[in-house]
Amino acid sequence: MIGRNAVRNLQAPGLGAFLLATTALAVVPSLAMAQAGGPPPRGAPPPGGMRGEPPVAPPEARAVEPGPAAPEGTPAEQIIKSVTVQGSQRLEPDTILSYIRLRPGQAYSQAAADQALKDLYATELFADVSIRNNSGDVVVQVKENPVINRIILEGNKRLKEDKILPEIKLAARQIFTRSKVRADVARIIELYKRQGRFAATVEPKMVMLDQNRVDIVFEISEGPKSKVRQINIIGNEKFSDSELRGEMVTKQARFFRLFSSGTSYDPDRLAFDQQKLRQFYLTEGYADFRVVSAVAELTPDKRDFIITYVVEEGERYKFGDVKVDSQIRDFDSEALAKRLPMKAGDWYNAKMVEDQVDALTETAGAFGYAFADVRPDFSRSKDDLTMSVNFRIAEAPRVYVERVDVNGNTLTQDKVVRREFRLAEGDAFNTFQIKRSTNRIKSLGYFQEKFEIEQKPGSAPDRIILEANVEERPTGELQLSAGFSSLESFIFQGSIRQNNFRGRGQTIGLSVDYSRYTRSVQVSFTEPYLFDKNISLGVDVYRRDLNSFNYFNSDRNTTYKQATTGFQIRAGVPLTEYMSLIGRYTFNLDDVTLSKSQFYADLNGDGVQTCEPLLAGRYLCDAIGKRTSSIIGASVVYDTLDNRLRPSRGSQFVIGGDIAGLGGSVKYARLTANAARFFPLGSGFIFSVRGEGGIIKALGSRSDDPSIDDVRLTDRFFLGEPQIRGFDIRGVGPRVLRKYLVDTNGDGTVDTPSTDRNQWVDDALGGKYYYLSRAELEIPLGSGARELGLRPSIYLDAGAVWGVNRPQTQNVNSAVTLYRQTYQGTTTIVTSPTAPDNTANTVYTAIPAYVEEYVGDTPSPRVSVGIGVNWNSPFGPFRLDFAKVLKKANGDDPKTFTFNVGTQF
Repeated sequence: MIGRNAVRNLQAPGLGAFLLATTALAVVPSLAMAQAGGPPPRGAPPPGGMRGEPPVAPPEARAVEPGPAAPEGTPAEQIIKSVTVQGSQRLEPDTILSYIRLRPGQAYSQAAADQALKDLYATELFADVSIRNNSGDVVVQVKENPVINRIILEGNKRLKEDKILPEIKLAARQIFTRSKVRADVARIIELYKRQGRFAATVEPKMVMLDQNRVDIVFEISEGPKSKVRQINIIGNEKFSDSELRGEMVTKQARFFRLFSSGTSYDPDRLAFDQQKLRQFYLTEGYADFRVVSAVAELTPDKRDFIITYVVEEGERYKFGDVKVDSQIRDFDSEALAKRLPMKAGDWYNAKMVEDQVDALTETAGAFGYAFADVRPDFSRSKDDLTMSVNFRIAEAPRVYVERVDVNGNTLTQDKVVRREFRLAEGDAFNTFQIKRSTNRIKSLGYFQEKFEIEQKPGSAPDRIILEANVEERPTGELQLSAGFSSLESFIFQGSIRQNNFRGRGQTIGLSVDYSRYTRSVQVSFTEPYLFDKNISLGVDVYRRDLNSFNYFNSDRNTTYKQATTGFQIRAGVPLTEYMSLIGRYTFNLDDVTLSKSQFYADLNGDGVQTCEPLLAGRYLCDAIGKRTSSIIGASVVYDTLDNRLRPSRGSQFVIGGDIAGLGGSVKYARLTANAARFFPLGSGFIFSVRGEGGIIKALGSRSDDPSIDDVRLTDRFFLGEPQIRGFDIRGVGPRVLRKYLVDTNGDGTVDTPSTDRNQWVDDALGGKYYYLSRAELEIPLGSGARELGLRPSIYLDAGAVWGVNRPQTQNVNSAVTLYRQTYQGTTTIVTSPTAPDNTANTVYTAIPAYVEEYVGDTPSPRVSVGIGVNWNSPFGPFRLDFAKVLKKANGDDPKTFTFNVGTQF
């Protein structure tokens, strides 16, 4: 990049370089004044606009150099004998001569020479031209404009070169002209004005090189972004300035709007705000309102704008007679008029009138009148300040679908789109079915978000063509998420899925979860239309390994391993347009093991090693063993969401039941239900509420011991991240906390439970009952943030899981203690107040002392609030959550921050 010093260095003798500095037209109007014939201001460059270049007179003022004086008696007009060109370098002389009209044999005159000068300057190929007449031998002396070597931009930080260079006329290897420089300066300044930087200035400079080449340097001073300092409103009496400013898109620059894009001045936004003001007043009944003037003044320092609106509010009107005049015989005008929400005597509301026009048009469309023309006729009475409205529905033919066209799909097969249409060729047109078809195609997730089915006239007045003009987008998903757990340290989850496999609408996926103590892999496949019938079929095959851990001699060791291998087959059929039935069959093989060398002992002295609860924990001993689960289930789904991927309105309700026991060794019944509702609040706000719950009941008893739960650990409900934000994985619900005793007094006796949670063994037990609810508000941002794909939200989560049989316990120091250990001499003595088999206490050696507590078994809700941000980043979807726990139970494991990130291909 060439700066001022570099340009100065290029002016060394021998290089023939000189500096050209021309001030931008928007800053110093010297060039414009020179062209207009006015005197240049003090300090302005000489005519021609080049500092350091000899003045060049315009063609009209250039003198044509005469030849030798003609002797007396010579006629005033001489005959041209020859025309030669001197000084040309790149251009051929014949080419230069083709630009002028001077030819041998013609009479030479001053007027002809002046015209030749004008013609040559008009080509913008020459920096200097002169014509000499030597007794009929005409010599055209030219100095060619230089060739541009390169274009250099300096000082541009907000607008990069790839945004500026395509917009200007000058480019490398082109001929340099001053007019193009002036035009490019104005263009660059215009680009900065579009960015809201009205104080930007551009100073062009030219660096001469050898071989008649030049470098053009545009030195740019971007200046600050021009903000709207103040918005003044004159003439408003019924509404305050603050109320009217709240209706505008443009906002006053204040410190709390640091990241808002609405504080920048934009002429288009100024015109839009005038419409917003008019809409607001018309909504409030002021039918005569008008904006008299809207003026934006730039402050002298060009940093801020002051906008002033002058308005006339007029009188407030009420509705007069409201009627419907229908020319369509299927419609009863009086019945339609009774259903209108506005009544005579209500304050006039133009927005309500517009909404009723849309509603009547949609109603007509539902009866097959696609091109129904609904127009409101207004009758204003200034005497009693009333506005009567008559909705006229013009006669229109009933319309039928002539054909359905699908355009723009390169990968996706036509049938994938067509099968989502609720209308086919020959069907009567119906606006509700069109809207439903649009929502179903959007929910596929294969095409652009703002998809709409276009309606075009057919070959006859009663025919219509439906066009689905789609724009395909990546349907492959690669999702990665990472986190940190106090139990499992680093957690990694990844999945790869193709939602439109081979363009057939099929879904195939692979997911992997990995952490220090858990691993799982799953392969899935879904065919939404089996054999092109409205029947879906899906298959999942998976393997999940879960390891728990304990401490032995102050080292963390794996104690509990659960390996689950299984598959699930599911099929679904629609019951109605919005309801479907899904059946499934699941088969699982579970194997739960513990290390026999560490956690087994001969309790009865008969040589048989069995699981010892004092080492492993009572609930782990209950869980070990192999078992098979054969589960059949079904779910009923009711779904009216406008978009399954990113809903903004509608509801969803799912109730499902599963029964295990048709074969296998596990027997239980499980019932779950969940519901969601989305409400668009206007202005981009979307409010949603969700709720879910479940219950599981064992079909049979496993033991006569009341402390052994009939529902196994592996079949219970668990709650935590990601279901309820603000808590770690399985961080809510019944659990056993094993706290090792430490020496706090320095007397060599370990008698106090550790308070460091990272040193505890936290074993979640799950529950037989759970519920979860969530309320979330999605907040819209400015246009700039929307373009970046940012969608922040605030939320409240509440839920609980509970209901396992209480283990045998003993109260010690106000804590619910399962087992307690003490030291006796130099040998570690482990004592059990109540041994699992009700035998005498068992003694072990070299086992760290600990206290176990049973906590968290309560239906009391755990509550968290937080802020989340969804971001469609350049590298994929990104989700960030900050949560604060408002209410928790003893033993719950909170977690403040979580994130996950993915990408699409």
